[in-house]
Amino acid sequence: MIKRIVIVLLFSVVVYGVSIAQDDLEDERFLLTFVPNIQFSPLYVAIEQGYAEDAGYNLTIEYLNEPDVVDLVAAGQANFGMVSGEQVITAVSRQRPIVYVYEWFQQYPVGVVLDAASDITQVSDLAGKRIGLPGRFGASYSGLTTLLTANDMSERDVELQEIGYVAPDVFCTGGAVDAVVVYLNNEPLQIQLRADAGDCADVESVRVFPVAESTDLVANGIITSTELLERDPNHVSAIVMAFDHGLRDVINNPARAYLLSEAYVEGLPLSDELREALNTLADEQDAFLADQPTREDIIASRSAMLETLQSTIADPAELIQFQVLLASINLWDADQLGYSDMASWEAMQTTLIELGSLDDAIDLEGIFTNQFVDETD
Repeated sequence: MIKRIVIVLLFSVVVYGVSIAQDDLEDERFLLTFVPNIQFSPLYVAIEQGYAEDAGYNLTIEYLNEPDVVDLVAAGQANFGMVSGEQVITAVSRQRPIVYVYEWFQQYPVGVVLDAASDITQVSDLAGKRIGLPGRFGASYSGLTTLLTANDMSERDVELQEIGYVAPDVFCTGGAVDAVVVYLNNEPLQIQLRADAGDCADVESVRVFPVAESTDLVANGIITSTELLERDPNHVSAIVMAFDHGLRDVINNPARAYLLSEAYVEGLPLSDELREALNTLADEQDAFLADQPTREDIIASRSAMLETLQSTIADPAELIQFQVLLASINLWDADQLGYSDMASWEAMQTTLIELGSLDDAIDLEGIFTNQFVDETD
């Protein structure tokens, strides 16, 4: 689906045009799941580049478990969080007053990885094969179920093995499983890195079956409380706008985004050599962007960045987090950022009902909004 976007500007002229004095900033926190990670660079960039301050907010980040994020936002103890679409449907089915206001991941980030040399060349070839996954829960299980269903299969057609969150370790021991369910922006890269080093049994390269190629499932995005959305939509718009600005910056200049994320991600690989290379690439990219290149040209420029770094940095492991960032961008990028459609919500709800996570279909009309995203032709 061709997507284009213009974020609706709901700030006053004063907020839009003038940076607010530090003393006048309103404290605001944003809840994330997992731990500090380069994948959260859009929010890091939004803070570092002052987009949140320009909107009037001193934005801080907290990292919690996903259910806790939902609970705090629903209770009005936090105003914003980032959670998966399945969490939103489940929460609303239990009368939790939350609304999804911005789709961050435009593609569902789950897929199945296998040895490219195997006889599994299409999803239907997984029949009778051993598939490792963290467990029968969460996005991995939802994604696999959707992938199988879209290809006229079910869990009964494969042999599932619960392996925890160690897919690269299990897959690269050789013989334990035929395929593993993974997050597309990380684990395929880890497995391929091991394969390139000769440390993944007989595997030389991998094949990936992304869930998104079969079905468009709503993925991770920003939530707020129903109460805040109704009482102060300008507040919601301000935070959405800041995040959107950060996201666009990351998509357009990942070298700069990586450097700005250093203060937030402990242990982010950044040797003097890599820092110098990224600074050079970031400056060159800024000059390139000044000429208003097309989206296709920007996509090509990101690939060129990686090629330059690979020719400069001797240790491939030092670039893995930059590659994670690039792979994440591929899942975020679209002609229209932030937008989610009813079909992707319906597909997710169908999956949850099939899994038994949802007893009955709910009304999806009020579960999400695109009121901060103006669709254009």
